[in-house]
Amino acid sequence: MKRQVEDAPGAPPSQTPPASKILKGEEESKAQATPAPAARQRQTHEETEMGRQKERTEPAKVSDHSRDKSGACPDLDKEQQLQQEERKFTSLKASWEKSKFRLRLLEGHNDIVTCVAAVDNLVISGSRDTTVKVWHVPTAAEHKNLGGHTGGVTCLSAPPPEYCKRLAWSLSLFDKERFILSGSADCYVKIWALSIGQCVKSIYTFNAVTALCFVPEDDGYIITGSDGGKVQAWSWDTFENCQSINAHEEAVTSIQSQGPLVFSGSADGGVSVWENRCLNRDPLRLLHHWSGQVTGCRGGRLTLSPRGDRVILAFGQAWLKILHWRTGTTSRLTNHSSITGVTDCVHQTGGLLIGSCYDLANGDSMLNLFSLPQCQYLASLTWPEAPRILCLAAWMTGSGDHRWVTGGCSLIVWEQLPTSGKQRGDIIVKRDSRLVSCVLESEEDTEDDDETDEYKDDEDDTNQPGDGQSDGRMEDGGSGSWLRCVLQ
Repeated sequence: MKRQVEDAPGAPPSQTPPASKILKGEEESKAQATPAPAARQRQTHEETEMGRQKERTEPAKVSDHSRDKSGACPDLDKEQQLQQEERKFTSLKASWEKSKFRLRLLEGHNDIVTCVAAVDNLVISGSRDTTVKVWHVPTAAEHKNLGGHTGGVTCLSAPPPEYCKRLAWSLSLFDKERFILSGSADCYVKIWALSIGQCVKSIYTFNAVTALCFVPEDDGYIITGSDGGKVQAWSWDTFENCQSINAHEEAVTSIQSQGPLVFSGSADGGVSVWENRCLNRDPLRLLHHWSGQVTGCRGGRLTLSPRGDRVILAFGQAWLKILHWRTGTTSRLTNHSSITGVTDCVHQTGGLLIGSCYDLANGDSMLNLFSLPQCQYLASLTWPEAPRILCLAAWMTGSGDHRWVTGGCSLIVWEQLPTSGKQRGDIIVKRDSRLVSCVLESEEDTEDDDETDEYKDDEDDTNQPGDGQSDGRMEDGGSGSWLRCVLQ
C-alpha cells in the first residue's frame, strides 16, 4: 500500500478560501440547517413518511440486488448444485458397491500379456511370447492366432472403422474388415486383418517399438515410440515415414492420441504434447514438454491417459499423478493406502477413472474406481488370488454395461452383470477407508521433491520394481521385467 501511495500521481494543491468566506459559509449553512418551527413540523412529517416508504421498499431492492439477471440467487444456485452433485455421487457410489462382474479367463499365451485392445465383440492381446491373439468375448474362445513377430509384442492400437474401410478398399477386402496395429521389440509395426487373420502390411522402424497409437486426423497417421526415446510418424496411406524426432532421453513407454493431439510419456518421467498439423512431412509440432522433475514421475514405466487439459499418469508408485499439460501444474491422487502399493496402468472410460493396484508386501491386486472429473474414490474390485494387472482396456456395451479386459500373468475379461439378477458375481467389492479420506492434492515443487525422496528411501528397502533387483515374490523371477517396456 505504501508503494501504491508513493507511486500515485500527486494530488493538486487545495485552494483554501479566506477566513471571512469560511465564517460566512458556516452562517449560511447554519441558517439552512435550522428551519422555522412550522416548516420544521412539515419537514419532520415528510421525513417520517419517506422513512416508512423506504422501509417498505428496501427489502425488495436488496432482494433484487442479490439476484442475478435470470432471477435466481447465485449463492442458492451454487448450494443446490453442490447438493445435486453430492446426491449424484452418493447414488453412483451405492451402485458400484452393489456391482457384480463375471470373470472369464482367456488361456492361450505362454508368457506375460503386455497389451490389450477391444474391437467390437473381440478382444486382442499381445504377449511377450511374440504372438497376437484375437478372442471372441461372448464365448471366451480364441478366434485367431496372429504369429509373425520375432520379438515380444509391446503395444496395440485399433484404427477407427472409417480408416479401416479405406485400407480394406485399397486391399480389395471386405468393406467392414477391421484391422489392428501391433508393435514389437523386433522393430516392426504390423497391420493385421482380423477376419482373415493375416498380416497385410509390415513397417520396419529401425528401432524396438515400445509404444504406438493411431491418430484419426486427415489421412490418418501411425505414431510410434522407441526404446531409445524416438517418436516417429507414419502415413496411413503410403506407410512411409513422415517424421523422426529424438523426443525423450529414455524409452517411450506410452503414446496416446486425443483428436489432433499426441501425448508421449517416457521412462525418464517426461511428458510431451504434440500437435498434428496434418502435413506430408514433419506433421508433429511440439506444444509442451514437461520433464520428470515437473511431473515427479522419475523411474519406472510411465503410462498415461489424457482427457481435456489433464493427463492421468501412472508410474509404478502408490499414487496417480494428474498433469495439467497446458500449465505444468500437477496434483496427486492416492491409489493405495500403503507405500508398498504400485500402480501399473490407468484408464478413463465415460465418467470413470480406473487404476490398477498391486501390493508388493502381501500380493493383493485390485482395480480402484474413481468418479470423474472430481476423482472421488468409489470402490475397489478384487477377487481371491487376483494376479497383478499390467494393462487394461475398457468399453461399454449397447445396453450401457461395462466390459473390461485386463492382462498380466493372466488375461481376463470382465462382464458386468445386472445387480437385480440372481446370478452371483465373481468379484469382491471393497471400500478402503484410508482412500475415502484422501482428496486430490495440489503439489508444490518443494513438497513433491521431499515426498518423492522419502518414498524412494522406503522403496529401496522393499526393492521397488524398476530397480533391476529381484524381490523374491514375483512369479516370473524378477520385478524389473514387470515394469520395463522393452521386452528382450
